[in-house]
Parts: sequence; structure tokens; C-alpha cells
Amino acid sequence: MKSFTQLTRKAQLALVAVLILLSTAGCKKFLDTQRQGGYDDTNYPYPGGSGPYDQFIFGAYNELRSFNLHSQSFITATSIRSDDADKGSTAADGGSNAITMDNFPVLASNGFCNTLWLGNYSLITKCNSTIKEVNTNTTIVASEAIKQQTLGEARFLRAYAYFNLVRLFGRVPLIDTLFSDPAAQNNVAQSSAAQIYAFIEGDLTFAASVLPLNWDARFVGRATKGAANGLLAKVYLTQQKWAQAMTAANAVMTSGQYDLSTSYDKIFREEGENSKESVFEVQATASSAIPTANGVQYAQIQGVRGSGIWDQGWGWNTPSDQLVAAYEANDPRKARTILFTSTSTVPGLTIYGETTPVGLPNPRYNNKIYTNPALRTSIGNRFGYWMNIRILRYADVVLMYAEAANEVGGDANITAARTALNSVRARARQGAPAGTLPDVTTTDQATLRTAIRQERRVELAMEHDRFFDIVRWGIAQDVLQAAGKTNFANSRDVLLPIPQTQIDLSAGKLTQNPGY
Repeated sequence: MKSFTQLTRKAQLALVAVLILLSTAGCKKFLDTQRQGGYDDTNYPYPGGSGPYDQFIFGAYNELRSFNLHSQSFITATSIRSDDADKGSTAADGGSNAITMDNFPVLASNGFCNTLWLGNYSLITKCNSTIKEVNTNTTIVASEAIKQQTLGEARFLRAYAYFNLVRLFGRVPLIDTLFSDPAAQNNVAQSSAAQIYAFIEGDLTFAASVLPLNWDARFVGRATKGAANGLLAKVYLTQQKWAQAMTAANAVMTSGQYDLSTSYDKIFREEGENSKESVFEVQATASSAIPTANGVQYAQIQGVRGSGIWDQGWGWNTPSDQLVAAYEANDPRKARTILFTSTSTVPGLTIYGETTPVGLPNPRYNNKIYTNPALRTSIGNRFGYWMNIRILRYADVVLMYAEAANEVGGDANITAARTALNSVRARARQGAPAGTLPDVTTTDQATLRTAIRQERRVELAMEHDRFFDIVRWGIAQDVLQAAGKTNFANSRDVLLPIPQTQIDLSAGKLTQNPGY
């Protein structure tokens, strides 16, 4: 193939502009129709450490916005399966695929399972393709630093996909190369969960060693050293490798790149995207000229389901009764997380002061994806395709550090855990009445463990972690059955079934998970 440096300027612009989304702070990004992430006269050729392999790695970043990866199936598997949320919408909406994700058991024929499988493996293929280009394409001239950086980005994204897969399905095929015959990928046998985790750790450790602390502002949203260490902390935490999780989280906390200065209310607004709270986000944007093609359907699926201006989405992923009851008195995070709709006697107000109509299909909606009405008007679209997806927040990292430090134990670590926990609570209580969310003072490890788990529940509510948290804590069956999901069984439902479609394609090479 031609060297990237030999392509015409016009071809470069056409190639790159469609592959990556570049956000700028505040609402400006949504009103600016300039193609984002493309090269122009002000940033050509490679600003901020970017380089000639962008034509490949941008394809992997673009995959993050795909429907198969971060939309309907993702929301259902990570949130609706938990006690944070119910399916919502109407009773029959989504059919058996959605209903069984909510109430169990999920069948091997469930289409959402196959979608998750395809979405994550598509991302893995794009990453493997990028890695191959860096390692074998001799027509591209680049410094060793740029090569290593690109490999770091690809391996970070690949690790993210495999982390999704191993938590969702357990044993999955480990594919780290491209096949000359793509169909041959269907015949790779499953590796054990332990083997997958070891592979993920290797990818993330490498990524953390070569990725930059930050990028030129033109390339906000690309993987950083903090993103790699933060995801690595979660990988270690999932395996109860407490000391390693503590070290990885601490690397993020001492990097000088992140803090808790962004108010909880602002984090989830459009102007809060890519703030000091953000460790990694899926980038999305929209304009009146291109209202959906450069965005992601994540917000629409959870948007208020109504009519007219209140037709903002499908109405899925509605906060549960259990989540409503989980908050301490006056915790501002409750109202910022849960949009309560109007009744005949009590008006429901949005964060922008709008009064919701009486009679909406569900009494509550996810307030963390609620969109700015001014942007809906200016873009000419009600469905929030421009909303970024927060994959990893700094508060999550701080709470992972707290949990890991407490589990490592010893007076100094328990004190450090308590300090980290209280820093999150201090941010959360800003603007609340005196006495709200007081500091936790316990020195008892078990009591502090309970407090940290509770804080994760409310701080990260509706953000894709709850199901995986209760599984790794070993409390999923008790919690979900208490929430009315009485069909849940630990022996089966901590993992999804291997999609029957994939078993069939493998000619029996893939085997089913226990209980299905």
C-alpha cells in the first residue's frame, strides 16, 4: 500500500475525518460543523504525538461508537441485569431478548449476547489490524516512539474489549492476530478466564508504559497512561489482586492529570465531557448538518419515552426502587442520577427546569444521560447522539484505590482507604444541607468495606459497574433476588451464555457455559 505521507492532502482529510471524533470543552463542539479529528492547515501533519498510523488506529476508536458495542446490548447486559435498573419502556418492548436480560435466565439464542460478542470482537480485529500495520508495513516511515505509542493505543483498546468479554462470557477465544481467511477466526477454541486476564494485564501494562499522560487538545479522547492504569486497576480488582490494584490506581491518582474538582452535577452534562474527572470516554458529536452519523445511540436508548418534545428515546434502563432507596438523606447524587417524572400532585423537574408531563410510561428515567434542550433545538435532533459515554471516571479510580487499600489492610492502608472514600463524599455533598454525607470515621476493616461498597453503588449508579461489582463481591444472588429478580442463580447467571450462533459457526469448537 502507499505510504500515508504520500497520500494527497485531500485523501488524508477524507480518510481521517470520518474515523475519529474530537471534542472541545463546553457546548461549542456541538454547534461547530467543522469535521472533527481531521487534519487541516493548522494541525498538519501530526500534532501532539499523532502520526502516520492514525489511519488504522482511528478505525478502532470509531468502533467504540458502534451499535453492537455500546448501545442496546451493552446497556442491557451491564445495567438492566443489575439491581440499579429495570428494563423500562413498555412491558413487551424488546421482546424476550430484553425481558430475559432483566429477569433471567438468558437463553443461548438471545440476540443481545451475539451482538455483544460481535461488537467486542470487531474492536479486537481493528486493534489487531493496527498492530500488524505497525509491525509489518515497511512503506510507512515513523519513529520508534510513534510506533510504540500506536501499539499502546491498540493494546489498550484490545484489552478493554477482552475485559468486556471475559466478564460477560468467561471463557472466550483469545485472538491476537489476523487470519488470512477471516472465517478461520470462528474455529479458535476458548481460553480460560485466567488466560484472558493474563493477556489483558500484559496489554495494559505495556500500554501504561508507552502512552502519553495527555494529548494535544485536538486529540482529546485518545487513550492515555492514566486510562491504561485505571483500567488495569479494575482488572486487578476484579481478580482480587488487591496490592496490584492499589498500585495501579495510585499511579492515576498521583499523575497530576485528574481530580475531583468537577461538580457531580456538571460531570454528566455536555459541558462536563472530558473534564478533570474523565479518565476515558467514548467521544461523540453531532451538528445540524450531521445529527447522528458521528454520534452514538447510547443516550437515545435511555431517553424519556413520550411524545412531542418528550419523545427523547426508548425509555429503557429505568432506575429501580432499590436504587431510589439506596441513597443517604439529602444526597445530591440521587436527583442528579434519577429523573422523577410528574404525578398529578408532584411536578417532575429536569436539570434544566423543564416540567415533565404527567402520564409518561415510566415514573423514572436515567438523569445522567439527559440532554440540553438548547442543543436538541440547535442540532434539530432530540435523541442525544452527541453525548459521550463515560467509561472510566476518576471517582471510580479513587474508590478502587479505597477498596484495594482496605483489603490489603493494616492501619496505614485503612487510613488511606478512608481518606480516599471521604474525598469522594466531600465532592458529593457540595451544596447540600449541613450534616449531609458526613465523613466516614470507622477504623474497622469490615465496616469500612461496607461503606466503600455503598459509596460505589451511589457514586457510580447507572454507569455499567453495578452488576460486575456484586458478582465479584459474591453477593449477586442475594442482592438480585431481593430486588425481585428471583430467577437469578449464581451457578448460571453470573455469566451470559456463549451465543448459540457462535457455537454453530465454530462447528462445536466453542462449548457452552455451565447451566445453559
